[in-house]
Order: sequence, then C-alpha cells, then structure tokens
Amino acid sequence: MQSEDLSRKPLPAPDADTTAFWRGLKDERLLLQHCSRCGHVQYYQQANCRACGSEQLEHRPASGRGKVHSFSVVHRAPGPAFKTDVPYAVLLVELAEGPRMISTFAGGNPDEVTFDMDVELAFDMVSEEITLPRFRKT
Repeated sequence: MQSEDLSRKPLPAPDADTTAFWRGLKDERLLLQHCSRCGHVQYYQQANCRACGSEQLEHRPASGRGKVHSFSVVHRAPGPAFKTDVPYAVLLVELAEGPRMISTFAGGNPDEVTFDMDVELAFDMVSEEITLPRFRKT
C-alpha cells in the first residue's frame, strides 16, 4: 500500500465530463455549460442537462462575476496541508449567469467577506495542469 502525503493538498482529477472546464480555467476562462434544447445554464459540468436530460450541451465563457450568496470562515485546518491557509473563507457565489459555485476567497482578509458582496473570478495556477477558480472582491 502506498502512503499518502498528507502535507500536499489534493488536486482535482479532470475526467471526460470536466476536461473542457479545467482547460478553460488554465486559459483563464470560466466555462459554463449551456443546454441547446432548454437554455439551462449549469455548473458543475456533466454529460447531460440537469433540467431536461439533453446531451446537447455547449461550453460558453462566463463573465466570472457574481455575488456572495453564503460563506463560512474556516479557522481550523481540515488537514496538515491547509494549516498555513487558516483562516480562510469558503464562498457560495451566485454567478451572474445564474448557477452557484463553491470556491474560496482570494486576495483579502476573510473577515472582509459579507453577504451579497460583489466578487470576480481570480485564477490560481497550482500546477502546470490545474488552475483553481477563486474569488476576490470587486
């Protein structure tokens, strides 16, 4: 059995449904799926529309802007890899296009976060393959 390095943060593992999304972030674009059949806009990427079940989905760039719908400030690290990050804010952002997205607050004190605060996407390149979406105050 291979031991896990608990001092390293886990990274997303893109799959067939999410490869375009992660490639978009690497290119500093947030891509949301738009259903050609019913017009539903969705985040997180899937093979089918969550509203009508259609496979007719296309990726379109989003504005990267939104409002904080809810948030929580983390004061106790969930593991050794996150000890230097605390305190940090986890956000539920309502994107301008409609879907809600969970991420973290970047570029400021987590005590600055408020409900309905305007935020914009920030791109955090954590490896050559993975860029994480974070949000900062506008």
